[in-house]
Amino acid sequence: MKFEMDKTPARQIYNLLIGLISPRPIAWVTSMDENGKLNAAPFSAYNYLCTDPPIVGLGVANRSGRGAVPKDTARNIRRMGEFVINVVTEDLLDKMNITATEFPADVSELEMAGLTTAPSSVVKVPRIAEAHAALECTEFTTMEVGRSRIILGRVVAMYVEDQFVDPKGPYIKSEELHTVGRMNGLGSYVKTRDAFITVPRITLEDWENGKQ
Repeated sequence: MKFEMDKTPARQIYNLLIGLISPRPIAWVTSMDENGKLNAAPFSAYNYLCTDPPIVGLGVANRSGRGAVPKDTARNIRRMGEFVINVVTEDLLDKMNITATEFPADVSELEMAGLTTAPSSVVKVPRIAEAHAALECTEFTTMEVGRSRIILGRVVAMYVEDQFVDPKGPYIKSEELHTVGRMNGLGSYVKTRDAFITVPRITLEDWENGKQ
């Protein structure tokens, strides 16, 4: 089948894109409003974009059916200028899924999921205490594109439990962290436990010597 985007409804484009661009890392974002109220929500339109400076990108669609009304996460980041991306791992998948529920404004997603928070080292927004790793971010810029907001965050600090760091690099022991990725929009995820394959990059010298 072939699809031309200018002839395809937006919802169908969404279904197709998220099924093909996968697996996707999940940004489990904690943010804070001007009154100190915390919000937690997951987003899989997310990745790192560069490292000098360290920038991550996050796509947050507006609330459905309500015009250009931003979700709490986007509004909080725009007003307060900071947020935390908590890493989603296999043991926290169910709790992350609870925070994706559209609870009323006066209901805490963190409380509903039985989660607690811990102070961040640089930003005011706390991280999720149960998360094994987190990125503290300040807003670099926010762009409004169609019915979405593309948020670029500058990573100003990281938290990683010692057991998941190899000090030789330092490297993250990804094969032990067991992160979870998002697949299509039908509630599908992928685990990384026992799923690693190693494919060393081929040098030009090896290629020319037929060692690929």
